[in-house]
Amino acid sequence: MRYYLQILKRYKFSLIISPLLVLIGVVCETMQPGFMAKIVDEGVMKRDISMVTETGVYMILISVLGLVAAVINIYLSSTISVGFGMDLRKKLFDKIQNLSFSDIDRFGTASLITRLTNDITQIQHLVMMSMRILLRSPLLLLLALVWIIRINSELALILTASIPILVITIYIIFKKGYPFFLKVQRKIDALNGMVRENLINIRVVKSFVREDFATERFVEKSEDLKNTGIQAGNIIVIAFPVMQLVVNMSIIAILWFGGGMVISGDLKVGELISFVNYLFQILMSLMMMSMIIMNFARAAASSERITEVLDLEPSLADMSATLSSEHEITKGEVEYRNVSFRYANGENNVLNDISFKVKAGETIAVVGATGAAKSSMLQLLPRLYDVSEGMILIDGVNIKQYKLDELHRKIGIVLQNDELFTGTIIENLRWGATDASVEEIYNATRTAQAHDFIMSFSDGYNTRLGRGGVNISGGQKQRLCIARALLKKPKILILDDSTSAVDSDTEQKIRQNLGKMLGETTVFVITQRVNTMQTANRVIVLDDGKIEIIGSPYELLEKSPTYREIYNSQQMFPQ
Repeated sequence: MRYYLQILKRYKFSLIISPLLVLIGVVCETMQPGFMAKIVDEGVMKRDISMVTETGVYMILISVLGLVAAVINIYLSSTISVGFGMDLRKKLFDKIQNLSFSDIDRFGTASLITRLTNDITQIQHLVMMSMRILLRSPLLLLLALVWIIRINSELALILTASIPILVITIYIIFKKGYPFFLKVQRKIDALNGMVRENLINIRVVKSFVREDFATERFVEKSEDLKNTGIQAGNIIVIAFPVMQLVVNMSIIAILWFGGGMVISGDLKVGELISFVNYLFQILMSLMMMSMIIMNFARAAASSERITEVLDLEPSLADMSATLSSEHEITKGEVEYRNVSFRYANGENNVLNDISFKVKAGETIAVVGATGAAKSSMLQLLPRLYDVSEGMILIDGVNIKQYKLDELHRKIGIVLQNDELFTGTIIENLRWGATDASVEEIYNATRTAQAHDFIMSFSDGYNTRLGRGGVNISGGQKQRLCIARALLKKPKILILDDSTSAVDSDTEQKIRQNLGKMLGETTVFVITQRVNTMQTANRVIVLDDGKIEIIGSPYELLEKSPTYREIYNSQQMFPQ
């Protein structure tokens, strides 16, 4: 709740004005039945046209005043709710940006998208409804009760039987509805996850002619969501007829006993009419409260999911002692000291007792079979994940003593399946350095062997890329990602099999250019290509999360069966 109050404080002036507008509207509305009674009893019954006209004018003026107050409040509630939703969405998005990979894995991408969209929309809708109805309902109930008691306290006793039934019904709506609304949001997560996965892998779906299977999965998730939604809706479906029955029975009782009072002369006709109108207002206010409660139950389920993210302390963050740290990466020396690592909720370590030292400016090739944890080992270096045991040092300083901004600024990383963003090529490149000059950009793209194919496009560097770079080839995408990382001018560069989609000749040119451009930059290359391994100063051979051996490419030909097997296979089948 504190998150919401922090945001709503920005709109405190409008939040103060809104209740006053609601009060004006309710007072104007509850005055109308009284005027109606006066018209009937003193105008119609006595054939006094002037009384009917005069009172009718008052009713019109008061109605206009209530209408103006309602319109202004609708404008304020819409403005505040939309602004609140935008601010909360930004707050949640900022929090997600600070989460570690393991934190994001915990929630799932689809669930985070649902929380940013559907869940926040539920809270936003509740804010709007609260400003329009939440205060209006009890005020209308209270003022209408005062009026009917003033008209006839005996008839008012009839409500002592109906109101408790309505209150119990409202309670049931909240009590029974909340768990189902929480399930509905989770089902939306599952549906969004399935849709997202299918759209990302649409080429695979089509190439394997699995459209029917994908449709079946979608229908299955949709049916699951529909059934859960129906269960939640059934509570409302059951509750509202009960409320309608109570309302109708109350009206019948009022007309029966009130009619008798009119006949006996204890109650005027106009007073009975106004009493019924006030009864409608009371029962309508209770039904509005039930609608608010229903929306509150659904919003509460969404709020729980939103605050779950906002309350989470990122598993990777600058330590309190690090916040005042002035450590900077100046050379790029790296040391892994007895490092072990396991993923969150993992049963076994994926890395065990990893130790090695790398001098500044060295190029280290990392090789091993699929699943040897090569990527996992290097993702620990910029603290995308934290070590489970041991420590990693850069320039002799534990990486936990560096600010995360410093680590991410001085360590460049290019993944095998790195992503590009919707926008122009130059906009994507400037993710590496927003202030990069055109000359620096050209230098980086030439180093990555990307400049020529960029210039072959009619719009050159202003060519627009689709989501993820879908309108260029895999090799072109990898070269753009390498150029983007080079613009950071990193002290340490990690290339995670980032030239797998590039032919051998182009890769060789990239390696030669990197050597010229990077100078003293420490480079880690995950690769399966012998040509790349042979250009490294040393090679680390990983086997099942452990270091089998470290040495120069020529030393490993003699000492490492794993390296020798890779080397011989590629001599038979050149890359």
